[in-house]
Amino acid sequence: MKLTGREEAMLAGEEGAAVQKAMELLIRYADALGAEDFVETNNVAGVPGSAPPWIKQYYAADGGDYRAVFSRFDLDADEVVDIPRMNAFSCHLQGGMDPMLWREQGMSEAAFDNFRSDEQQVAEHGIQLLKTCTPYLAGNVPVMGEHCAWMESSAVIFCNSVIGGRTNCEGRESTSAAMLARRIPNWGFHRDEYRKGQHSVNVAVPVDDVFEWGMLGYFVGGEVQDTIPVIEGAIAAPSLIRHKHFGAAAASSGGVEMYHMVGITPEAPGVEAAFGGARRGETFRYDAAARRRTYETLNSVGQCEDVDYVMLGCPHYSIEQIAHAASLIEGRKVHSNSALWIFTSRSVKALADANGHTETLRKAGALLMTDTCSAISQAVPEGTRVAALDSAKQVHYLPAMMGIEGWYGTTADCIDAACSGKWRGRLA
Repeated sequence: MKLTGREEAMLAGEEGAAVQKAMELLIRYADALGAEDFVETNNVAGVPGSAPPWIKQYYAADGGDYRAVFSRFDLDADEVVDIPRMNAFSCHLQGGMDPMLWREQGMSEAAFDNFRSDEQQVAEHGIQLLKTCTPYLAGNVPVMGEHCAWMESSAVIFCNSVIGGRTNCEGRESTSAAMLARRIPNWGFHRDEYRKGQHSVNVAVPVDDVFEWGMLGYFVGGEVQDTIPVIEGAIAAPSLIRHKHFGAAAASSGGVEMYHMVGITPEAPGVEAAFGGARRGETFRYDAAARRRTYETLNSVGQCEDVDYVMLGCPHYSIEQIAHAASLIEGRKVHSNSALWIFTSRSVKALADANGHTETLRKAGALLMTDTCSAISQAVPEGTRVAALDSAKQVHYLPAMMGIEGWYGTTADCIDAACSGKWRGRLA
């Protein structure tokens, strides 16, 4: 590793034991990646220090507190050290429960007490409590070219592709260390040469709403796996929400961390710029037959038309999406045999509260929740056997995680299912 004078000083312990341990971890990480140096970052998003009781019990001999968890678990340190306030601008991503509706999610009082204690420690260490998988909707919006260290696959692909920020899909350990050292290995998507397209995707059917963008993303991820696709063709009306659902789906079905859409995303004004020269790799075609196959794949875990549960908000809903859901359900009621939970960030929920959307949803029998989702918390309404979702990412994960059936459709399909207790979604 080529260390600067400042980095050598941190490694020598001149900025405290915690920063020293962070540098030791980051150097091991960089060596494993084959990185030769670091980039500086002042934008880190992870889940630092917080842990369920069973992890704290594992470190009981070291006190089982925030210091012990952060030192041993986050920094992989050989001793427990004092943890100062973070040096980088640091954000806590999604957590394990809603701070107000945790009982409705089936959480115990002991689990909530642990949640509240962790949150206090997080804030005291200078970490922003965004509690969301969409930090870019909650105030953390990088600029093009900014080096970040982010967890959460759907946030990473959005940062790299739509904003033009630079981050690899980091883990808890590397993000926690970066919060202290303000460094991350100069590897992967931090480097210009790694950000060029590797395969082509030709879109031959109209993709013009969130539902269609989600299916296209799922198709693209399945075809290109963890490489960088260059997408062109019949893509209409790009928006933040559509990119959010496209990226989340592509990251789920294939591990995509960056994509280019020709004439749409900032590093792809043309095909040559997207590829960094001539086209290369394979060409995949998204036509009517591929669209039909993708829809059928997403709905392959749906058999029973009786819907117990509708989950919206993966990735976390924007204020526009909450307003849309509220307009679809206003004057209606969630069926007695079903439940409707919508997930968002705390900051977006505050807007929903102020605009009356939360109350509209409540009157209809729906709940607007924050901080988590059913996959992260593994919380669904009691007795759930069949869920309906408007997220290709969530229908990919939740049925497998919870042993339930799942349907994929439009937001309107899902609201209708919540109010009727029946799945009637079809591919037009």
